[in-house]
Amino acid sequence: MLAALSEINWFAVIVATIVFAVLGGLYFSVIVAKPYKVALGNENRELPKPGPIFIVGPLVSSLLVVITSAVLLRALEIESVGAGIGFGLVISIGYLIAQTLTIAINPNFPRPLLYTLINAPYFIVCTVTASTTLTLWQ
Repeated sequence: MLAALSEINWFAVIVATIVFAVLGGLYFSVIVAKPYKVALGNENRELPKPGPIFIVGPLVSSLLVVITSAVLLRALEIESVGAGIGFGLVISIGYLIAQTLTIAINPNFPRPLLYTLINAPYFIVCTVTASTTLTLWQ
């Protein structure tokens, strides 16, 4: 499976990672900013200004998701756009959204279901877009 690393189109990986970052920035800071604060129990609190970790951390995480998807797409020999979309749906729903719910179900998240529902569209759109990009640009 690791042999697939040598077959990856790294330009596609960079583009897909940038899509994750740009969509994440817009989605969480503009589109769902208020409901996101509610889901985290911060609706009545002024949040601190984000430091470098709030930019670099998600970027590195997104890069790892995209590289993992690229490796799996190659190893599974997924070559059609339809199969790439299906793969993106499986990864986003089966791993990313499920793991988000698992992380959110703890006493530190006052509204775990809302938190998961807010994150779900972002993961689905980004992962399907990344998988499609990676499939098209093999």
